[in-house]
This record gives sequence, structure tokens and C-alpha cells, in this order.
Amino acid sequence: MRLIDIKDKESGSSASIAADLGFNCFRFLARLADGRTVSVLSSADNFEEGGQRPSHSGIPLLFPYPNRIASGQYSWMQKDYQLPEGSVPYDKFGNAIHGFCIDRPWRTAEISESSATGVFRLSIDAPDRLPLWPTDAEISVRYRVVGNCLRSDVRVFNPSDRPLPWGFGTHPYFSVPLSGTSLASQCRVFAPSERVWELNACLPSGAKKDSPVNARLNEDPAFGGLTLDDVYTDLTTPDGIIVCRITDPGAGLTIEQRCSSGFREIVAFTPPWSSSVCLEPYTCLTNAINLQQNGVDAGLQVLSPGAEWRGWIEIDAKAL
Repeated sequence: MRLIDIKDKESGSSASIAADLGFNCFRFLARLADGRTVSVLSSADNFEEGGQRPSHSGIPLLFPYPNRIASGQYSWMQKDYQLPEGSVPYDKFGNAIHGFCIDRPWRTAEISESSATGVFRLSIDAPDRLPLWPTDAEISVRYRVVGNCLRSDVRVFNPSDRPLPWGFGTHPYFSVPLSGTSLASQCRVFAPSERVWELNACLPSGAKKDSPVNARLNEDPAFGGLTLDDVYTDLTTPDGIIVCRITDPGAGLTIEQRCSSGFREIVAFTPPWSSSVCLEPYTCLTNAINLQQNGVDAGLQVLSPGAEWRGWIEIDAKAL
């Protein structure tokens, strides 16, 4: 199992990436100026050794579609596709989930002391899944530790001679609480939205509604009262940057996630298997490849042959 460790020499912050498990950055230790080290991400014990669910730890990378495709079925340019259950990940409702690269090895394109770049191309790294998508597709992610910040730079590229439909998202598990002496129930969770997509068994209907009273993340609610599995939309983006936060007042710490404006939804999820919260930036809505073709503005993007898309995400820890 290939494990990549990167570190910022000046601050002492470090990250670990499981290259053979979807290029998952499963550990980020942010070293603050006051000497404290914050374990930002939640992962299963010994995740890097394999045998764990790839979607339950660290920062899973979701491409060429994030979240679900209803029943694993879609049509594109007058051709019908069925994603075979057992060949790609599925959820308990019978929907294909989380894309093609979350559970496969990535190639390493560059490694330095403080950064590492992974590349995944369907035709090279998952040729068995190539017939399941309309075209070949490539994604590269560069992780870099700078000070107390983990930055990811994302590039999506169309290496084929046909239009590439795609979506991308990350699924970060943020630890709650942020220290061993504070309380999870008193932590607070913020995302810049008061609207959600209406869901039925985790699939959007295509309609939006106000977020439930007990899940208004723009009001910075306490983690102790939250049970989340929602897709937040109509994000407020001052200066074109999307900002989400987890605040631990007992520890005097906050985790901030910032991402570029190409991300347009935040999926918020409180997993039952760990004390954590997921604030997941997506470029498109769940089941976008079907919804977009049914007249819903779902954010599905299409790259012409040889074209690329770039975006970025930053995660850091700060003292309050």
C-alpha cells in the first residue's frame, strides 16, 4: 500500500495520503503558532492498511460524478448506460454512488517535501469502467501543506475526442470535537446557505426548499442537535469564495474550509459511525447527469475535447 507523507517544514503541519485508496488524504495534522497540533480529519483506525470502506474516512474524491446516479442508469447522446452493481459502488437504495476513482489506485505525478500530485484517467487506471461513461476522463489533484493549511488544486481534463459530461466533489470527514478535552455537543457547524434540495431516499426531486428549522447551517447551530444528510444550495459567496466552518469553543479552535466558486453545492452529513461532520463541496447536484437533461439546473458540466477545468479547496485550523 503506497503511503505519501507531506509536511511543511516551517510550521510542522503534515498530511498523509493513501495513493492506492483513491488518493485519499486521510490525515491532516495542523500545527498552530501556539504549539498545539489539531487532528483535522476523522478516519477509521488503520485506514491506510486497506479493508475499510473507502467512503468512510479522510477526504474521498468523487469523480466523474459525486454522490448518486439513480438506479445507476442514465442516457447521453441517445445512448443508454447501466452501471453494473458489483462493478461500481452502490448504496443501500440501489443507486450508483461516488464515482469511479474512490476505490482505485491513482498514479503519482509529483512528490516533494510539502506536496504530492495524483492522477487518475479512466482508460489507464480503471479501463474496466471506461465503457460505463460517455468518454475517457482525467482528474489530477495536488495536495500541498502550507503553514497550518492543506490546499488541494484540482484539474479535470478531457483527453478524448468527444464532449465529456462530469461532476466532482470531495467528502471530507471533519473531527468533532477538535480536542480531547472539549465536547462535541458544544461544537458549531456553519455553511453559507439557507436553502436545500428536496430529497427522496437521498435523490433530489429537482425542487428547492428552505432548510429545516433544526438544520439551518447559516445560523451556526450546535453539532449536538444535528442529524444531517442534506444538499445545501444557493450558496452565499462573498468575493467568490465559499466558506464553511466547524467551531469548537471549548477548545478555542475552528476549522475553516474555503473553495473556489466553481463549487455550487455543499452536502452536509453527520455519519453514524464516527464523531464527525462532512461538509462536501460539489460542482453539481446529486444525479446531475439525469436531472440536467430533464430541465433542472443541476450544474452538470461538459468539457469539449482537450479542454480543462480548474478549482481549489483550502482547509486550515485556527485559534479563536
